[in-house]
Parts: sequence; C-alpha cells; structure tokens
Amino acid sequence: MKTLITGGTVLTMDPSIGDLARGDVLIDDGRIVEVAERIDAPDAKVIDATDRIVMPGFVDTHRHTWQTAFRGIGADWTFPQWAVAMHRTLKPHYTPEDVYVGTLVGRLEALHSGVTTMLDWFHCASGPDHADAAVAGLRASAGRSVFCHGAGWGTTDAVDTEIRRVRSAVSDDGLVTMAWGLRGADETSIETAAAELKLADELGLRTSVHVASDGTQRPIADLRDAGLLRDTTTFVHANGVSDDELRMLADAGSSVSISPDVELRMGFGWPMTGRMVAAGLRPTLSIDDVPSVGGDMFATMRTAFVVQRGLDGSLNSRDLLEFATLDGARALGLATRAGSLTPGKDADVILLRTDDLTVLPVTDPAGTVVASGHPGLVDTVLVAGQVVKRAGALVGVDLPELKARLMSSRDRVAAAAGVRLDGTWSPQP
Repeated sequence: MKTLITGGTVLTMDPSIGDLARGDVLIDDGRIVEVAERIDAPDAKVIDATDRIVMPGFVDTHRHTWQTAFRGIGADWTFPQWAVAMHRTLKPHYTPEDVYVGTLVGRLEALHSGVTTMLDWFHCASGPDHADAAVAGLRASAGRSVFCHGAGWGTTDAVDTEIRRVRSAVSDDGLVTMAWGLRGADETSIETAAAELKLADELGLRTSVHVASDGTQRPIADLRDAGLLRDTTTFVHANGVSDDELRMLADAGSSVSISPDVELRMGFGWPMTGRMVAAGLRPTLSIDDVPSVGGDMFATMRTAFVVQRGLDGSLNSRDLLEFATLDGARALGLATRAGSLTPGKDADVILLRTDDLTVLPVTDPAGTVVASGHPGLVDTVLVAGQVVKRAGALVGVDLPELKARLMSSRDRVAAAAGVRLDGTWSPQP
C-alpha cells in the first residue's frame, strides 16, 4: 500500500528540492516516489503530519551498542578508565545473550530518538557466537544498521576466516549490512593493515578505524605513504591529527566520524569539526558509547554546534543537519538509499512534534531541531516505508520484557566481574 505523509513542514535535505513550509511525501513499496507541496493520492494510507517537521532519519556513523546495559555508569570516567572498565573488567564476562540484548535495546533506543541508520562498531567479539548475537540483535530491531565487525580487537590475531564467515551471512540487500572495523596502526603493522584492506576490497566491505594523534605521530601520513587511504574508509575521532593529514583524507575521499560528547568528556581534546570542514571534509556525527554519554543525535548535534561556534564562530544549524543525515549516509556508502527525502531513496523518515511546549512556536525548523530538539519530539519513525514508531511509542516492542532482560544482563556481568553498581566504582588504569 502507498503511504502519504501530508501537511507537515518538510526538510528534505536535498538541495534540488529544498524545504517546504507545507508539503507532502508519497511512499510506495518502501521508497519515496514524490515530494511536493501537495500530492493527490486517494489510494494511499495517510499519515497526518500537521504540526510536525518531516525530515530524513538521522545517521549515526559509530556506536558501540553492546555496552547499553551499563548506560550512565561512566559519566565521570576518562578514556583510560573506560578502557579498563568496559574492555578489561566487564567484557570478558559477556555471553552472547548479553551481546544480543544490549545490541537490541541500544538499537531500539536509537530508533526511538530518530536514528534510522546506524553503524554498530562491534568490539566485543570473544568468539563467533558473540558476533552472530550482535547481528541477530540488529536484525530484531527493524532499523537500518551496518554491522561493523571489529574482529580481533585488542589482539594481533588473524581474522580473515571470521570476516569471511560473517560476510557470507550478511549481504548488502537487507536492512542489516556489513563493514569491517579495522584495528589501528598501534595494534597491527602497516603490512597487516594493507592485507586487511586488500581483503576488504575483495569482499566489497567498507571499513572504519579509530585514529588520533598526540602530535608526535602521523598515522594518516603513514597510511597515505603506504597507499592505504581509501574513499571507503571512515576515520573515527581523529583528535590531534594535523591539518595536512586531514587534507590527505579529503584528497582520498575518506570520511570522518566525530563523537563530540565522548571526545570532550573523556579528554580526547576539542572535536575536529571545524578543522575538518576547513580541510575540505564533510564530518559525520556519532554517539560512541552510552556508558558515558546520552544516546540521541539531538544532543550530539548541539554539542558539536556550540563548541565550534565558541571556538571560531563557524558552522550553522544547516551544516549540523547535513552532518547528521546526508553526510552520514555518504560515509556509510548509503547515499543512494538514505540521508535525504529524495524520490527513489528508501523511505527512512522521522516526524518531529512542533506543538510541544519545549519548541513552540517553531519559526526556523532547522534551527529548532539543532538548538532545541530532543528525543521527546520524535513522534513517528519509518524505516524503508514501515512505521516502527507511532504516536511516540515503538511498534511491536515489549519494553518491560526487554528491560528485565537488560537489567538481568547488567547484574550478572557486574557480579561476575566483582563490580558494585552503587556509584562507587572508579576503575583505575
């Protein structure tokens, strides 16, 4: 059945169409077929968008959903504390069930706050069953997800067999697709990175890698000199990377993912948003991990926006919306399917309330979303034309049952690790 979203303020994020003060979006077979001020479709199911902003769903280019059960526990942690807590203390006690429920609830949270597309950077792969559980959790959520398999994280182990195994089970056709989470040059040699990028090319996999510099290292230049920069690789964080290396990324067509809340809170340094734009890159945005920060794109956009405005006055609200939608889709290789309300693309659409007391009256829709937006405004969410959230509630989700499973997972892992959950735990590097 066709679906007509009618009567809303439409932010298409497509420069050839622009914004519509009052517009309609027609969907057929999961795809957008028309965007116009008024569309006559008497045979379509109608979604009334009166008092709503209609826009493409947000795109999160880097999140570790397996950590969802420990939401908020690391609000005061530095990065070394987080690494000790999550990777050395808690992760060894994770079972596939813990991975599954954390991934599922984390992905549902993202959907609930309007993130229709998300790259799940998975580095809790204690074995094949853990990776399979993560994929299953993503598939159970009804969101558009990229399973970014960080096989061998923290080791120098060969991972070719595991990457081939998962790739054979995760195609490019469904809502869940695959990427490869590479280990950084500090964990593997340039030779290993070259071999893994060659395999990624063979398997048709995009790649993502965490990178930073303390000023004495030149990780991007090292990769460039080895001929290893790709337009299919996303570099995460990049705090401290030099301006000339950022230009190398731009020249190679690589993409970047900024997690401003985590980077500021954990001591990575200032987010590189403005410096990346100056170098010719279009940044994308990501949450990173919810033990430390909130899981919604509204807060992420706002942090990136106000920090950069405070540093040099650059960027505007439209830039941030582009980072969180179309630029994110491009970085994930999904620009033909997501990121804008463009005829021919999949119908990944969110409707935001404009009659909520926290935002009314809405005069500048784009500015309101960035400056004042929050998950409570997300009224309706569609993924590939299917309604997954309606009237403020996720469709077909047994939240009490999932809550019980998530809390059971948290309590069991914490007990096995000997960790008290009373707010007194301060992991020491």
